[in-house]
Parts: sequence; structure tokens; C-alpha cells
Amino acid sequence: MLTESFIPGLENQRGYFLKTIACLDEADAAFTPAEGMLSVVRQVAHAANIVDWFVEGAFRAEGMSEDWEAQARKEATVSTLLEAQGWFNAAYDRVLEAVRSHSWDEWQQSIAPGIMGGVPRAAIFSGMADHTAHHRGSLAVYARLLGKTPAMPYM
Repeated sequence: MLTESFIPGLENQRGYFLKTIACLDEADAAFTPAEGMLSVVRQVAHAANIVDWFVEGAFRAEGMSEDWEAQARKEATVSTLLEAQGWFNAAYDRVLEAVRSHSWDEWQQSIAPGIMGGVPRAAIFSGMADHTAHHRGSLAVYARLLGKTPAMPYM
């Protein structure tokens, strides 16, 4: 099945992110490098939330939501690193379920106008890769600032 070809890349995204943050623990959850920046837990919650946002938006008649305040409120409800990691894992489980439950033709249909409007729904997978890589990189820097060494995610 053609849609199954999306799965290895999605599993890699999840694995790279989780391997990078494996050196962080609950004592690090509230760490921020500077005032006004996202904490470790908020970085992970945000990455999880945006995975869900991509999938939901790809299939919404209105397209991708641009209610960033609502997204931030949802992310702010997470208070522990364990909870944020659970959300991240569950978000990727939902992506994989979406891949399996929609046909190749459905993934090739255009996203509604707005953010990513007009591109095939499958384009969300590269957007998710870029977004999780961005936050994975930020969290690797956070780990270094905490005196920890994140694992090489690709090995």
C-alpha cells in the first residue's frame, strides 16, 4: 500500500526526537535558558501539539487553525515532562493511524486555503519533520546548558 511508505519517516521523526531528549528528566522540566523562552516541558508539549495540529488541519474544511493563543493554552496545561512525552508519543500514534485510515488519493488532495493551502495533505509530513527537528535542536541546546549530552539521534 502506498500510504505505508510514509511510516518509516514518521517513526524516524519520533525516534530522533525522543532519543535527543532522553538525557532530560523531570528535574529539567521547568528549565528555560532565558526569561520568556519555552521551558523544556513546553518545548516538548508544543512539538506534540503541532503534530496533532498538522494532521487535524490537513483534513479540516477550514484548513489549518491559526488560533495560536488556543494552541498555547492547550500546551500550558502540561506540567510534567512525562506527560509531555506521553502526548508526543500519542500524537505520533495518531499520525500513524491517520496514515493507515486514509487512502493515497486522500493524502494527495489539497489542504484548504491558508497555511499550507493548496499543497497535498501529505506535505504535512515534511512540515512535521522540520518542526520536530527545530524543537529537537532547541532541546539539545537546553540539555547542553544543563550539563547533559544528548545522544546522537541517528545511531
